[in-house]
Amino acid sequence: MSSIPLEWYLMLAAVLFAIGAFGAFSRRNAVAILMGIELMLNAVNINLVAFWRYVEPQGLEGLMFAIFSITVAAAEAAVALALVLALYRTRDTINVEEIDLLKW
Repeated sequence: MSSIPLEWYLMLAAVLFAIGAFGAFSRRNAVAILMGIELMLNAVNINLVAFWRYVEPQGLEGLMFAIFSITVAAAEAAVALALVLALYRTRDTINVEEIDLLKW
């Protein structure tokens, strides 16, 4: 099949997911948090395609899940960036600690 073992893909995805989780949990900037979430979604896509390729390459389930995940990530990014722009226009900041719109 391929000369690269499945474990390497899984390690790459785990490292990418860890970097994304660290970026999402340690940042205060809303755009940096979104970038961390996108990294985590890309790590999931690497896992989906790697398992599809090594476990059942005849079927298309892994690719369909990956394409669906990419579609959801694109929609999430568009909606989240629209929210960030709206918050910036009202509060003049994208620091998530300073956003308190739901407080009385």
